This record gives sequence, structure tokens and C-alpha cells, in this order.
Amino acid sequence: MQPVVVREYARLTTAKLAINTLDEAHISLSAFSWLVKLGQQFKANGLQLLELDDLQWLRLDNYVGVLESPCGQVIEILPKHRVEGECKQSARKLLRKLILNAMQLKQRETQHADIERFDAPLPEWLMRQFLSELDSLVKRGLRFDYQRVEEQQRYLRGQLDVVKQLRQPPGREHVFNIRHDIFTANRAENRLLKAALIRICKTTQDNENWRLAHELQSMLHELPEATDIAADFNAWRNDRLMAHYQAVKPWCEFVLSQHVPLAVQGEWRGISMLFPMERLFESYVATELSHAAALLPDIKGAVDTQLATRYLCSHQNKAFFLLRPDLQLTLGATRWILDTKWKLLNAEDRENKYGLSQQDFYQLFAYGQYYLGGKGTLVLIYPAWHKFPANTKLAAFSFNDDLKLLVLPFDLEADNAAEHLILLLQQGIKHNLQQVS
Repeated sequence: MQPVVVREYARLTTAKLAINTLDEAHISLSAFSWLVKLGQQFKANGLQLLELDDLQWLRLDNYVGVLESPCGQVIEILPKHRVEGECKQSARKLLRKLILNAMQLKQRETQHADIERFDAPLPEWLMRQFLSELDSLVKRGLRFDYQRVEEQQRYLRGQLDVVKQLRQPPGREHVFNIRHDIFTANRAENRLLKAALIRICKTTQDNENWRLAHELQSMLHELPEATDIAADFNAWRNDRLMAHYQAVKPWCEFVLSQHVPLAVQGEWRGISMLFPMERLFESYVATELSHAAALLPDIKGAVDTQLATRYLCSHQNKAFFLLRPDLQLTLGATRWILDTKWKLLNAEDRENKYGLSQQDFYQLFAYGQYYLGGKGTLVLIYPAWHKFPANTKLAAFSFNDDLKLLVLPFDLEADNAAEHLILLLQQGIKHNLQQVS
């Protein structure tokens, strides 16, 4: 069954289409039914995965990642960071970068012959990262440990279990109840790695992944496979002696579907993962701003995430409605409250308020009153694209003479986007931005 590649807010259908696109695609009837049930489970948990248009069409929401249905249908959901054209390669590259940032992972450097192919499907990329880390781990050496074994043998080894030996029935005096330690690789971490490896061997469609997976499987053929994945992950040790296992653990969790919402988990476990796109965007902006602020010369910079110290009101001496802005940027004695929004604005469409939300402005106004004392600058950060490019300078929005709000773009494909944003704030453009014609 051919994988389906779409992006946020795409429509999926069981009807026949002339050609699949990033915005409309055909899936099997069994996969459609599974997605509908999955959407109902998400809704029961207060999440929105999809909307059902009719019996043949459904529309996805803003989750990105990959889903594998029980019938084998793989659905890859990419970010919608552009509207025009088919931008599959750049969307995959962006999603990989955001996932690595959100999970605080580093991609292993490869040889020239193994340079990453940016058009590879997301599941194959996940499997490639796991195999690369596992290959490095095997070359360095698996961790062995002593395990206590209690058994009956015709010879003495280790300690004799005297109590059990005295209870031996007549005629079995020649059988010894012994306990001893063996030095083995049969431990929780290695069993999980073997389970993930076996899953990849059965799943991968990529020639290089298939070759490396089977090569590693031949090296680990004596290891048993994990039978209780959750229990073995709970037993995974993170001490100093297991430090070289830390790089492979997140990829193992991806392959064994430990990074999916509870609604996806159950008896069926394909290689699936989902992320809300607004959380990935927020995490990436926060990380980039933190790095940029820490490197500023002659000024102390810091970024705080998810502040939770102010409430909107109180009732009967009890605080109500927690105010939780995404970010707080501090440069020296100056503070800004920032909120990230994953939405494509149109800087030329002033008549429709550029696509801005009145509810977001109410939210930022409350942040300004309670976190800035009604004086200062608030910032709304949106992804940059061709209708809201990185050099856009919208005029500041004024709540009053002391409280301003900026709407700024953040270029996810640029390496210096955070430095550019900080420079705008440092230069005082927040007080005198020019209106884009």
C-alpha cells in the first residue's frame, strides 16, 4: 500500500481522485474508518485531530507527524508553512528540524556517501536515525550486567540453596539447587533495542535501512526481544554507566510508538507519532531565542518559557484563570512578553486585519496588564512566508500610550531568525515601526 503524504488541514477521502496532492489524497476505506475512530478518541480527550465532512471526506487539523493504520496505510502529515505549490521536500526538512529541537536531539553526522536525502519519507528518516545510533552503540559495545540465576543442575556451581536442597524428595538427592550470577546482555535496554530493530526489519521499504537493519540483527541474534515494552522502558537506567545509551533511547521510543498521544496507543502499534504544530513552533522559537540571547555581548539575556505566576481574577479569595504567556525575553533591565502563533498572516490584507485574531489581542492585553504592569511591549510571533516575509515591519498596535504590541515574522528556514528578532527589539523599532503599504 502506497504511503500518503499530505499537510495540515488536508482533506482525505475514500473517493477516487485523479491524483493525490498535499491538500487532497485518497486513502483506503479501512484507514478512513480507523481515522474516524481515532478522531473520536482525540475528541474525548479534549483534542481535535480531524473534522468529518461527510461519509467520504474528512479534514485534518494542525497535528503533524506520521500515522500507520492497522491495515498498513501510512499517512505522513507535514507542516503547512507555505500555501502555494507542492513543497514536500522543504516541509519534510522543516518538520525534521522542529522534531529534533522539540525532543532536544542531535542528528548523527554521516559520511559523504550517506548524506541524508531530504525527500525520504518521515518514517524512513526516523528508522534511519535509530539505526545510525544503534550501529554506533554496537561498535562501542553493549552494556552487560550480572543476573542472578536459580536452577537445578547435576553439578555444583555458585551457591547451594540449602533450604531447597533439604526439601528435595527421595530419589533426587543427586540434583543440586544452586544459585549463581551470569554476565549477560539480556537487560531491559537491550531487549527494547532488539524489539525496535525487529520492527524496522519488518517495516522499512528503504534499501539502505533494510541492509543496515539486517546486518545489526545478525549481530544481536542472541538477544531476546522485549515482551513488555512499557515495563522495560520503566526499567531503563540513566546512570553514568549507561550514558552512551542516551542518544539511541529517544529514537527507540519513536520506533516503538512511545511518543504518540494516549488516544493513538492501544493494541495496535505501528510506527506513529503526532505533534501539535503550534507546540513545535513555540519550542523552536524559544530554543533559538535562548541561544541568541545568551550570546549577546555586554548584556545579560534570558528567555523564560511558560510563565505561570499571574491569574486573571480572584473569587472568594481563590485565584481564577491562570495567565500563561509562551515566552518572556529579558535583555538587561528590559522585558518583553512574547506569544507564538502558528498561522500564516497576509501583511498586504489590512482590510481583513492581516488575518489577526481579536481573541489573541485580548489575551495579550491581559498579559501586558498582569506581567508588565500595563507598561511595555508585547510581541506576537508568526511564521514568515512570502506574504509575511522576514523583513516585514508592521506598525505597532497601541493599547494605550504605555502599552504596545508588535506583530513580527520568524523565518524558520533562516539560521539567524532569532538574532534578527532580538535586533528589532533592541533597536527600539517597537515604538516606531512603519506601516507596510
